[in-house]
Amino acid sequence: MKEYVASIVPVENIRFREPMRNHTSFRTGGEVDCMIMIDNAQQLGKLLNYLYVTGNDYFLLGNGTNLLVSDKGYDGVVIKFGPKMSRIHVDGERIYVQAGALLSQTAKRAMEEGLTGMEFAAGIPGSIGGGIVMNAGAFDGEMSQIVDNVTVMNESGEIMELTRDTMEFGYRTSVIKNRSFAVLEAELRLHKGDREEICARMEDFTARRKAKQPLEYPSAGSVFKRPEGYYAGKLIMDSGLRGCRVGGAQVSEKHCGFIVNTGNATSEDIAELMDEVRERVKERFRVTLEPEIVKLGDF
Repeated sequence: MKEYVASIVPVENIRFREPMRNHTSFRTGGEVDCMIMIDNAQQLGKLLNYLYVTGNDYFLLGNGTNLLVSDKGYDGVVIKFGPKMSRIHVDGERIYVQAGALLSQTAKRAMEEGLTGMEFAAGIPGSIGGGIVMNAGAFDGEMSQIVDNVTVMNESGEIMELTRDTMEFGYRTSVIKNRSFAVLEAELRLHKGDREEICARMEDFTARRKAKQPLEYPSAGSVFKRPEGYYAGKLIMDSGLRGCRVGGAQVSEKHCGFIVNTGNATSEDIAELMDEVRERVKERFRVTLEPEIVKLGDF
């Protein structure tokens, strides 16, 4: 595999036995067999087709902000978009942005262009690609409200265009989430607004995040999806789990919807604490919490 991959991407873009703790916001996780940085769609198409034909397992990595990687690592290939896959182009009220760009970068660019509609994403640490796959959102805004078209690639390397209507956006999900599609680029439709007002809203959202969320610790944001009719954080708090710990993992005392790495947590600590939280909430309220984060590897 090494020789073929080296014929597709530069050797410096290939890393073997790469520690995944360096690529996740939890700052945990073992080594991946091979990590490959992609610079363009042509490289990705050749690589995906090769992995598909040879039967190699692979995982498409965004910014690692919604991911828990096993301490045992991952026996497969992790594909990550490099800086050359993060172009942002503005044309009138539309933004054409590649999957590797950060949501926060794109929201800032929109503000600079006087475009409103993406302020909610200013503090979300993920990438455009990951944000579209999971329909990321905050403060009553989400990607489904601004995405017009998405360019994706299937496992055979074929490129397709998906419209907003075919994306099947839902709460923290999309048609891509359970399909072998890689997001390449998205077309976002925004609207002209007052730059100062847009900036003020973004600053307000940022201040509210700092006040309510444990941003001083490594975490993956909200661990569980919001159950219909409830708030996960409140259910966890009312179950007496504020500050509950397993090893170095802790239910945040600041926001019970977060599990934080207090400094020396392992992925197993976090996974065990997640299980404890789910069991206690189900026992107390008969509500089953559904994880929002993705697990990679064997637990």
